[in-house]
Amino acid sequence: MGKIYGYVRVSTKEQNEDRQIIALNEFSVPEKNIYLDKQSGKDFNRPMYHRMVKKLKKDDLLYVKSIDRLGRNYEEILEQWRILTKEKSVDIVVIDMPLLDTRRGKDLMGTFLSDIVLQVLSFVAENEKKNIRQRQREGIEAAKLRGVRFGRPKRQVPTDFEQICNRWIRKEITWEEAAKLCNISSSTFYRRVNMKKEGKQKEIWECNRE
Repeated sequence: MGKIYGYVRVSTKEQNEDRQIIALNEFSVPEKNIYLDKQSGKDFNRPMYHRMVKKLKKDDLLYVKSIDRLGRNYEEILEQWRILTKEKSVDIVVIDMPLLDTRRGKDLMGTFLSDIVLQVLSFVAENEKKNIRQRQREGIEAAKLRGVRFGRPKRQVPTDFEQICNRWIRKEITWEEAAKLCNISSSTFYRRVNMKKEGKQKEIWECNRE
């Protein structure tokens, strides 16, 4: 009988891992053998996962809460499963899917059924992520059609913005002083001046600058 391990991954440092930890505790996974990564599966840069894989030995047992903890997409999940079960010769238990328990049915038929279930679930996990991203894009587009604006709201300029601009054009005040009077940054003042220029006849604006 080998050692028992558990692996936990959350996508961001702010995300809570308690749900996965509690599930592993219910299967008596030793706390010292639980490896946790707080990194996005997008780039699969998971130092604790790789450290755990190096420690795994034949007949060890690995618990994960769900199949998508093993990889970021369908191909990667299957590849990690192959490495763990074939190269490392460890058993895996996916808590959310009892059918994915390599301790059961180690004969040819049992292995075949387990592989089929794994491929289906891996595909479903990846497809669900794609659907979520698609729904997010559609939601954003629908919101834009309703007039919802994303990002930081534009800083409003004072009612006497034009007078301040004219003072700057006449060189009565500096660029920085003009921006300060408008309570905006120098770069924002520059953008607003250009917007103002576009709204006027170019020759009139050039004349005022002189």
